[in-house]
Amino acid sequence: MAELHVELVAADRKVWSGEAGLVVARTTAGDIGIMPGHQPYLGVLETGPVTIRTTGETGEGTVVAAVHGGFLSYTDGKLSLLAETAELADEIDVARAERALEEARAETDASAERRAAVRLEAAAVAR
Repeated sequence: MAELHVELVAADRKVWSGEAGLVVARTTAGDIGIMPGHQPYLGVLETGPVTIRTTGETGEGTVVAAVHGGFLSYTDGKLSLLAETAELADEIDVARAERALEEARAETDASAERRAAVRLEAAAVAR
């Protein structure tokens, strides 16, 4: 099976790196799935979950991250997700995300509400 090398990097750290058979991310043009052999692509990431179907030495599985802004670039079998911020699902503090969601709703801050909701959505997958 063909694989693509994936690097998920936030402004402050490398979040995840490995081999995958499929990556699904939200861009300004809509959700996109990247598989090995995809045509070269450059897109702007929106706040949303990124789902990585892993392959390779670690075996098959799924990695989910909450990503907030950035860019996605695919060429020559390498997919780079360069995010403003990103958290793996198992790193998310659910109680803190729930409080952030409540505060955002109280302040009618749609952007903060979306970020908190995506964090909770990603964390639910890890459970």
